Amino acid sequence: MKKALAILMASAMALSLVACGGSSSSAPAASSAAAASSAASTAAKGDTYKVYLITMDQMDQHWVNMDKGCQKAASELGNVDYKWTAPDVKDDAKQIECINNAVADGADAILLAANGPDADVAALKEAQAAGVKIVYVDSPANLPAIKTFATNNEAAGKTAGDQLLKALTDKGVTSGKIGIINTNAATTSTVDRETGFRAAFKDSKFELLETQYSEGDAAKSKDIATNYIAQGCVGIFGTNEGSTVGTGNAIKEDGGDVIGVGFDKSDTILGLIKDGTLLCAMAQNPDKMGYEGIKAAVAALDGSDAGDGSTVDTGVTVLTKDNI
Repeated sequence: MKKALAILMASAMALSLVACGGSSSSAPAASSAAAASSAASTAAKGDTYKVYLITMDQMDQHWVNMDKGCQKAASELGNVDYKWTAPDVKDDAKQIECINNAVADGADAILLAANGPDADVAALKEAQAAGVKIVYVDSPANLPAIKTFATNNEAAGKTAGDQLLKALTDKGVTSGKIGIINTNAATTSTVDRETGFRAAFKDSKFELLETQYSEGDAAKSKDIATNYIAQGCVGIFGTNEGSTVGTGNAIKEDGGDVIGVGFDKSDTILGLIKDGTLLCAMAQNPDKMGYEGIKAAVAALDGSDAGDGSTVDTGVTVLTKDNI
């Protein structure tokens, strides 16, 4: 079945490769026929496994760090032909193409950071039917998989809200408008962060404005944050790297006293925290997600651990001016 599917999809793969995006870390690809033949063989210990990491995009440092974790695990194991691919921007159709391309290339396993919970499900079902093992990293889809390695996003979002609430209270600010910049309304990880963030203000007098969406684009996020500042917001929350950078840039340009909090760790975000523009950011551990994801995929392939479908919390650290 896997061999047949790989052959049928091989021609489509070439046409859609540009839309899907390139691989930043990859061993030379085998021919379609060889890949299909290899994929059809029975997995056993000692085999070499082709494992793909498919993220939401390749823009954020978050994904670069996840790729590094994957590379480390692949190097340690020594029997992994590892590749990273993703759309150039967050796009459901392009991510589906990436999944289909990986199957056509003879993938034995896919580590997926799903752009949304439902869009990829049909493609993932086809991949599983072809014998491909699925592991989720960062953000799952609504389909059972070997395991999921992700942040407890609701709890981390609540922590971000608690940090902002305390900072405002310490300034003597007990009411006012707060803006939220999310990626989109479908990505499970960032939706959960927003849910947790809002929960922190449940019993306060603050007004949390309607969420605005930027697809994680820093420039769009800056425009949204600038508009929030013009509305008199006292605080702004960014749910991912791009929205956090955009929030920080808008606050810096305004020069006012709006407090910004966000998510993820990058050189830009660290700089915005160090100079006092941002209060803090919730730093995830994407390298751990990638590292553990590769290990889990190979364990499922060689039969040493089939996986139990559980979610492993990879933790979060609150980055502030005092600890970076």
